[in-house]
Amino acid sequence: MQKITKDILIDKSIELLSSGKVNRVLGWKNGEFDYDVTPYVFKTEEEIKNDFVFNGFSGANFSKYLVKETLKSEEKVLVFLKPCDTYSFNQLLTENRFARERVYAVGIPCEGMADISKIKALTDEAISKISFEGDSIKVDTLYEGEFTLKCEDVLLERCVNCKSKKHVAYDELIGEDGEVIDSHRFDQVEELERMTEDERFLFWQNELSRCIRCNACRDVCPACTCEKCVFDNPESSLNNKAISDSFEEKMFHIIRAFHVAGRCTDCGECSRVCPQNIPLHLLNRKFIKDINSFYGDYQAGEEKGARAPVVNFTFDDIEPGEAVKRGDGDNA
Repeated sequence: MQKITKDILIDKSIELLSSGKVNRVLGWKNGEFDYDVTPYVFKTEEEIKNDFVFNGFSGANFSKYLVKETLKSEEKVLVFLKPCDTYSFNQLLTENRFARERVYAVGIPCEGMADISKIKALTDEAISKISFEGDSIKVDTLYEGEFTLKCEDVLLERCVNCKSKKHVAYDELIGEDGEVIDSHRFDQVEELERMTEDERFLFWQNELSRCIRCNACRDVCPACTCEKCVFDNPESSLNNKAISDSFEEKMFHIIRAFHVAGRCTDCGECSRVCPQNIPLHLLNRKFIKDINSFYGDYQAGEEKGARAPVVNFTFDDIEPGEAVKRGDGDNA
């Protein structure tokens, strides 16, 4: 699935760590299962040699981790960034959320990451081992035996509709850079727009009713970096509690969508980590699509320092209520 190997990244990590250019490495480490790859801060060469991994499950966007990591030390941290990650990296820099001088960013190519829920749907929930072999994935299961899948059939949604293979920020690039892609990421949003209001309501009611308020979407989102979230405020009556009614389950996600409007880079992390497989990215894509329609094409994070149209007034801005008159401002 990935043209770049973990050995290349291990060598680069050890080179920069041993030279003193960085004093720690933000990379990937295996969890309990083969598909349970998790972010990890490596501090020694031995740790890197023993535990560093990179494969089709190394999907985590490291940009948000830099907010706290650059506060821990004045020395540099090495971070590996896939093309889509660099947009979040730039957006956080624009918002002054981490110290750029304390980061050494290495851009790495990406051919897409695997979706474990798709793999389980095509094989068996009881997976004992997964290995990547070129464009195929070999899956060993406890009850159904062995399966061989095509990588292209089990990509994460964000990778199926990848917006760019181009890195927009890095100190060093491994391999060749790609290009911005003319993807179909707004196709499903348009399908929702063609629904009646009742049909859309039922769609989102069905999706959001599965929410268990684990806060995984908020915690992983690079655009959610407030030191104190309203949903953690005990005085708000909303702090980390189970959903009490249908209004609350909708309010949490709608408030979050408004919170990141104009700043969401469409990295897809919210949907990737959702244990209930709710397509949360569709809410954000609706906002992105409308911003493009009303203010002109804009990609958050494409350029450091760029101001989102929703916070940058011009005399050509759309007038309040005009979207409703046009009929293209329907709810997703």
